Amino acid sequence: MEQQSKIKFDLHLPLILIHTPYGLKFFDRISKTSAARFYAKFNTYLMPLITIMALFLIIGSVAALFSSETIREGARGVGPQANLLIPGLNPYLPIWEGWIALVITIIVHEAGHGIIARVYGVKVESTGLVLFLGIPIGAFVNIERDELNRITTKQKSSILTAGPMTNIVLAAISLVVILLITSTLIITKPMDQNLYGVVITNVNAGSLAESIGLSKGDTIQQIQGVDIRDPVQLNENLNRNLGNSISIGIASESGEKMTKQATLPDQREPGKGILGVSITPVADPKEVLERYNGMIFTSPLGLLAPPTFVQGMVPYSDFMADKYTSPIFGSYYTIPANLFFWLWFINFNVAIFNALPIGPLDGGQLYNALIDKKTQNKKGFLRHSSKLLTYGMVIVVVLSIALPYLLK
Repeated sequence: MEQQSKIKFDLHLPLILIHTPYGLKFFDRISKTSAARFYAKFNTYLMPLITIMALFLIIGSVAALFSSETIREGARGVGPQANLLIPGLNPYLPIWEGWIALVITIIVHEAGHGIIARVYGVKVESTGLVLFLGIPIGAFVNIERDELNRITTKQKSSILTAGPMTNIVLAAISLVVILLITSTLIITKPMDQNLYGVVITNVNAGSLAESIGLSKGDTIQQIQGVDIRDPVQLNENLNRNLGNSISIGIASESGEKMTKQATLPDQREPGKGILGVSITPVADPKEVLERYNGMIFTSPLGLLAPPTFVQGMVPYSDFMADKYTSPIFGSYYTIPANLFFWLWFINFNVAIFNALPIGPLDGGQLYNALIDKKTQNKKGFLRHSSKLLTYGMVIVVVLSIALPYLLK
């Protein structure tokens, strides 16, 4: 295979594409193995399964947004940037683990395409990086379109499926590693059986909570003398007392009991909490650990919940971390656990998104090729079936982002 020897820059501001020859020899070497040939055949018919999973999740998300004001309010609270897998913009993606996981995810995805392309003798012209204003946001393998057009539909399916499927494989491996780590954890701080309420995990700057002296780690136990056992009760009590002055009974991290006074606003701003805090229920470390490890059998998709979002439900979150130790990693078990979580989370999401039937994506390219092949001699709207499919799917994706702001 003839390879380029120079690095080339392709400017499409604000995007910069860097074409390199790196990795091409690796693709050639791996493509000659029996494992690569088996993987190529294994991939051929799997894109529809990944697409069905993606459609199930995204349509389920739209349905939930239509039916629940609470879910819409939560989505408005975190903002539309929570839909982007870009550390620093997404409020739940940590910077260093997020970038490491994102870069590995993209490299693995594109390597999948490149290796399977070489299995079928399809020329890969270059590999490269995509920069947005100098920030790496993607990678690619540049396969000649004429090369893809000359191969069979099954071979094209295998090449296009290889990217998402390789992400699924890495996501599964990462999930197994997470559960291996959490299955060995030992509880160091059993739950105080006298403790109840909801724990503050973050206090927003300029919020009502900050003005009355509430702090991260405080446990809200009472509102106007009424016991608070979970976030729903807290919400209901605060909503009932809008415009009133109330007493808030709390227990500090040290166990000290105190009462704070606060005057609530007359109405709740859409997408914002009344106190301006993030909370989680008081958590029993034993129950959290057992429930988390058991979710692989009961609700595996629940394991996609970020530890930065549901802190009281994830044993390696910042909130729960000091309640366990690992016989292998000690108190540093959270470092590999969080890194592998973001590998699992980002790989899974990149895989299902790329399997959607949207033109430029892997799924879109495959389905459009199949539809165009069947409708090339048809007349009327059937000739535009592939475009209609793409437009329809784009509308569903846009709805999943825009509905919280359209329905208030």
